[in-house]
Amino acid sequence: MRGTLDADSMIEGRVAIGPGTVVERSRLRGPLVIGANARIVDAYVGPFTAIADGVQLSHCEIEHSIVLERATIHDVPRRIESSLIGRRWSCARATRGPHPPVDARRLEPGRAVLTRFAMSGRALGS
Repeated sequence: MRGTLDADSMIEGRVAIGPGTVVERSRLRGPLVIGANARIVDAYVGPFTAIADGVQLSHCEIEHSIVLERATIHDVPRRIESSLIGRRWSCARATRGPHPPVDARRLEPGRAVLTRFAMSGRALGS
């Protein structure tokens, strides 16, 4: 490990962290690799995940995925699984948009809830 890990973070299993990477209040569960100069705050990064250089993760959960250089994932309410996040891609919960958020109380039990996200300037509907 060549990055910085604060006292409120936890590592389980084999985890490689590149130089200049900062991990705060997060759980890292290996096997996984995190590149150089990444920032991971209030996040869960699960097994079989590769995080490239310069990636920013905050308030999110991801596992079994690959995140390419300088991508940003912020405030995503559901776990991201088995995904490829592109280079310089930005994914965040939309704070404003043409449609109101989904009310989970109005959905039938067992139905998946998808909320709106802003990705690289485009809004995806619920």
